[in-house]
Amino acid sequence: MLLLASVLTFGMLAGCGGNNGTNTPAPANNSQTPAETNTPANTPEEDASKSIDTLKVSFVPSKDPDEIITTTEPLKELLKNQLATQGYTVGEVQIDVGTNYEAVGEALSAGTTDIGLIPGGTYTLYDDGAEVILTATRKALSIDSDNPKEWNDNKPTKGLEDEQASYYRSLILAGPSEKGQELAAKVNNGEELTWEDLNSASWGVMSTSSSAGYIYPTLWLQEKYNKKLTDLAKVTPSDSYGSSFGRLATGHFDVIAVYADARRDNEEKWTSEYNGTGSIWDQTNVIGVTDPIYNDTISVSKNSPIMTDDLKKALQEAFMAIAETEEGKGVIAIYTHEGYKVAQPSDYDGEREAQKLLRSMQ
Repeated sequence: MLLLASVLTFGMLAGCGGNNGTNTPAPANNSQTPAETNTPANTPEEDASKSIDTLKVSFVPSKDPDEIITTTEPLKELLKNQLATQGYTVGEVQIDVGTNYEAVGEALSAGTTDIGLIPGGTYTLYDDGAEVILTATRKALSIDSDNPKEWNDNKPTKGLEDEQASYYRSLILAGPSEKGQELAAKVNNGEELTWEDLNSASWGVMSTSSSAGYIYPTLWLQEKYNKKLTDLAKVTPSDSYGSSFGRLATGHFDVIAVYADARRDNEEKWTSEYNGTGSIWDQTNVIGVTDPIYNDTISVSKNSPIMTDDLKKALQEAFMAIAETEEGKGVIAIYTHEGYKVAQPSDYDGEREAQKLLRSMQ
């Protein structure tokens, strides 16, 4: 799910910012009226403003580049057809996959690509030249509270078939060990955990580039205790969420940091592979909830020679319409996207703070 180093980061954005660095075609300079020249109301110059020779779309390599290219091939015609309904004539849609996430961000900044499907973190790093217009959506969860007790009082967490969400949260999860149960009992009794409580536990976290498994839990600790994960006495990196759950189930970890529906993804494995002695919902409890983590973006280049405010709106409508078609769903599933909604740059302020935190830790 997440665009994390070891986990797909799923997500959701939208929004249309300013037009800095874009070239908007000048209006036609014709002193005669259409009636006088016996031409239609749309002059050739105005028609040309909606004629695009080449539209360039770049993807980040979160999966095998060949797989991305193959899966997204139908997007070329889908985009051309949807933009045509809004008056745009597109000669060719080119799709490529960047060598890394930064390569796509740099291409957007330079204006050498027009559209980038990039994570929120990549967008915020390159928002001097990239502008978010959409965020990906996925199924919302039955709980979306910053109060951990509410997650525990309403187990199990379920996916909502009729509701989409543009963000997810990271959960601080306590396991069945004696210490884990001690921390969970305090939370479920309505008591606030102290730094000493948390520092006495054994933690499992993900790599430092993981939003749900490291970055946002660190932000949570900073906001509540003015501490970081690195300040904990007993913290160990895991190579996967599965490994974290396995060590939580056997008591090697008291606490782990995971994305919000990780228990749903690991429910069966808890007893079949991780040696849990009961249901994952009975043996784990939420003791902390982070701020929302916004999902992947569709961003456009502020420096693309074809990018105008009108084209941005057309692209928003086009991608949202594509996501409603069966063929389109197959294309966007490569990134585990289910739909799109209009985003605002401010949606990613949390990600900007996370990036500042990462820089301060270097």
